[in-house]
Amino acid sequence: MREFRYKNNQLYCEAVRIADIAKKVITPFYLYSYTTLLDHYRKLAEAFSSLRPLICYSMKANSNLSICRALVKAGSGLDIVSGGELYKALLAGCSPKKIVYASVGKTEEEIRRAVAREILFFNVESLSELELINKVAKDIGKAASVALRINPDVEPGTHTYITTGKLTNKFGIDFDAAYKILQNKAKFSSLNFKGLHIHIGSQIIQARPYVLAIKKMAGFIAKLKKELIEIEYLNIGGGLGIIYAQEKPQTAGEFSRKVSPILKNTGLKIILEPGRFIAGNAGILVSKVLYLKKTPLKNFVIMDAGMNDLIRPSLYGAYHEILPLRKTRQVRGARNKVDVVGPLCESGDFFAKDRILPEVKEGDYLSIMSAGAYGFSMASNYNCRLKPAEVMVKGDKFYIVRKRDSYLDLVRKDIIPEFLK
Repeated sequence: MREFRYKNNQLYCEAVRIADIAKKVITPFYLYSYTTLLDHYRKLAEAFSSLRPLICYSMKANSNLSICRALVKAGSGLDIVSGGELYKALLAGCSPKKIVYASVGKTEEEIRRAVAREILFFNVESLSELELINKVAKDIGKAASVALRINPDVEPGTHTYITTGKLTNKFGIDFDAAYKILQNKAKFSSLNFKGLHIHIGSQIIQARPYVLAIKKMAGFIAKLKKELIEIEYLNIGGGLGIIYAQEKPQTAGEFSRKVSPILKNTGLKIILEPGRFIAGNAGILVSKVLYLKKTPLKNFVIMDAGMNDLIRPSLYGAYHEILPLRKTRQVRGARNKVDVVGPLCESGDFFAKDRILPEVKEGDYLSIMSAGAYGFSMASNYNCRLKPAEVMVKGDKFYIVRKRDSYLDLVRKDIIPEFLK
């Protein structure tokens, strides 16, 4: 997060003092560094340059239109998981031929829209889904391209909720079932079988699970070649971990050095689907201290942001570093153990528990770091709270890239029936 750093005891994003943004934008708000987004994308592209992969940014991490647009302009494709993400991907200017569509539960209408736009391919999760895509494609008179998502049954060493490559998970097709499908692919007359796909989880720190999964895939690909079953792409998904606390994740270069030789030997075109790796440390959540509260057992710092804005600590027990926007002499000295909590009516509404923080005062601003991925994209209006604004910094200027919700937004789609009027 080198673009988020202190200068003269003030926290900056690139060349903009964050406290100056907080004077003009109502807190809480998300803040993204344009330079960091592009830097992370380019690091991955450079690390895998010998393979010339298609990098498809995973929109589920953060689907803000400006973030997607910035990455598309840099050459990225997009990995989508819903009809809504397809709509935003096209609006961001992404070529359909750079869009891959995952999701274990695509609806018929979502499939229809994606087939009509002729996306690169669907990552297919089941035989039933394959049959539905074939039917839809036949109905509208267009061939659809597909890749089979394989479940390689690999333990990724991450949180249970974001583990996706075990046979106990709902995702993908086992090797034997996939082999049978490919042996009988001629029965799917409206489908082009383009490739294979894996995605074993998220926030994966080490290369070992990837190496194991990719080796399994390489063996499967060799088996297909012997049977003269041709495919064009191998999509190895995403899930590369980032630093939230004291993690020591592999760099893009280290990851590439371990998996590129295996990938190159497959002879296939390679696709990557990074999300968190690109956006995670490119964003923070800025929040204001509303109250300090002491009880016989706890010291609470009560913020104007809540789990409706950033649910990761509540949902996953995730760690996010918390920093003051301004370091005073007092802040640099005294340190207290506190719970940093939100305003919602849930005891699960917290950002940190028993955290040692510099002393803060009511009215101070804090930044919750590493919040660029799975932050706003998982936000809600719980307790009828307004979703926060999103702001992007480029150089010495900042831009509001999504307005804060209004109270009208809370009721805009509500309909009161006649009998209640």
